[in-house]
Amino acid sequence: MKLLISLYFFILAIIQAGLLLGVFFYYRAKLTVRPGQFWIPSLFISVLALTTFGIGILWVEDVMNPRFNFTISNTLFYIAAALQALFFSSLNRVVSKKEFIAFGISALIFFGAFEAMRVAGTYESRTIFLASIMSLLFLWQIIQLKIKRKRNPSIALRLLQYLSFIEMALNLYRIFFLFSSSTVISMVSEIPQILILITVGILLINTLSYIFTVAYWAERISIDNYQKRVENTEIKSLLDERELLIASLLKANKTSVTGALSASIAHELNQPLAATTLNIQYLQKKLADGDLSTATQVEILNALMVDNQRSASIIRSLRGIFSDKKVGVERFIFPNLMESIVSILKPELTAQKIQLKLSLDPELRIQGNRDELQQVMLNLVGNAIQALNTNNQSLKIISIKGRYISEGTEISVTDNGMGVPLSSQEHLFDLLTGSKSKGMGLGLWLCKHIITRHGGKIFYQDAENGGAQFVIRLPLKSPL
Repeated sequence: MKLLISLYFFILAIIQAGLLLGVFFYYRAKLTVRPGQFWIPSLFISVLALTTFGIGILWVEDVMNPRFNFTISNTLFYIAAALQALFFSSLNRVVSKKEFIAFGISALIFFGAFEAMRVAGTYESRTIFLASIMSLLFLWQIIQLKIKRKRNPSIALRLLQYLSFIEMALNLYRIFFLFSSSTVISMVSEIPQILILITVGILLINTLSYIFTVAYWAERISIDNYQKRVENTEIKSLLDERELLIASLLKANKTSVTGALSASIAHELNQPLAATTLNIQYLQKKLADGDLSTATQVEILNALMVDNQRSASIIRSLRGIFSDKKVGVERFIFPNLMESIVSILKPELTAQKIQLKLSLDPELRIQGNRDELQQVMLNLVGNAIQALNTNNQSLKIISIKGRYISEGTEISVTDNGMGVPLSSQEHLFDLLTGSKSKGMGLGLWLCKHIITRHGGKIFYQDAENGGAQFVIRLPLKSPL
């Protein structure tokens, strides 16, 4: 009889060991869904308990005074059951450190109490004590599984709940049977067959609980894999949409840049071409009147040459801007640049009776692309001239200041016109949003683009005495 009981324990130990080995390989796969930190130790300790108990039965004769290894094996059974209960608790919440410490203390108390019962107690008292503790643990498991099932319905969890209920019922029956029996058991052969069958049934159901825990784990892995497939499908769909959107944006951006370049060239070439047209008309008139002196020829040809060079400079500057390639950078004296700009705009300033006041540091040097920065100043001063052209006041002034500041250099262009309406200031530097009736909204956008390329910034503010003021701030060293 002892051999059969021992063999039964060894068979269950081998089954649980095989289950433990299989789960170990799952752990090595580094899956995101795992049975929890308490389940593996519980299964491992259960294998040890079954093995220790099976070995101990082979040498036991007097169940009244069994050997010390029975205390060890029963304590291991308690630890395995308690860890399994903690595992079911961990499905609902994080098990705190205090709870884990309390579990360790309870294991020590169980060990001491069972050892005292082994020495001075009876088979009945030890069995009732163990069955009572196990019944409480199974009740705890049932409660935790019920809570988990309310939030996440699962067939595996339902089966685990049923198995825990059966284990609790069998342990309660052991208690009832021993309390109602008047027979004192002292030898292994005296143990009633019903108690042996109940013990076998409890251990078998316990093994099934571990197996169904793996089933629950497999169920969660299946759900997790399905969710990942759905998420991967959604992500792939989003990536496809993203690629399509990027392709559409690239196409739209290419069209936008091409249009902006064409419009910018047309806008920026308007002034030098208009000046060229006037000079040609003037030359035709002199030729028709027969009043073309050598000095006049030289003056007109020089003017045409300046306008032609200016047109070439504009085209070269715009081409460099829109290609985003590195352009020539030099360190030049800013007042010298303003002299060339004044000579270009002087006829228009004179015709509009506009005073141009320059307040520049004579040694103010700027590092950057001379043609591009010349284009910026021509745009800003040209805008100021157009603003004053619509103003009926008698005194029209454009003031240009240049100085060193802590950030680098600062240049401001100020006019005493009407200024920019508050409603237009927010989008002043946006592309194709100009407020002038004849403008296309490219000048200021182009100015900001150039200044940004030079690592600086440009902004608008109302002038102190009324009018508009545009401020440029450039670093001492250009990033171009």
